[in-house]
Amino acid sequence: MPLVVPGISSTSGDKTEEWTNKLVGKKVSDEAHSEVNFCKKDLPQECRVIEPGMMVTKDFKPERLNVHVKEDGTVSHVQHG
Repeated sequence: MPLVVPGISSTSGDKTEEWTNKLVGKKVSDEAHSEVNFCKKDLPQECRVIEPGMMVTKDFKPERLNVHVKEDGTVSHVQHG
């Protein structure tokens, strides 16, 4: 059984898993949700979509959602930070 200490355990993994389930395999677009699209306006305010080869800052913000997309615009993975 894992050790659970109130106030110390991070919940960002749960949020990351939740966003992974919502986004991976879909394209982020301005259009409404569908089986292949996720609407940009429904992403968290603290979010950035990272395209291949795109330059990004290395600052760490635990609440920021980083959405990594492939060349075709499909979400490959997400992470917080």
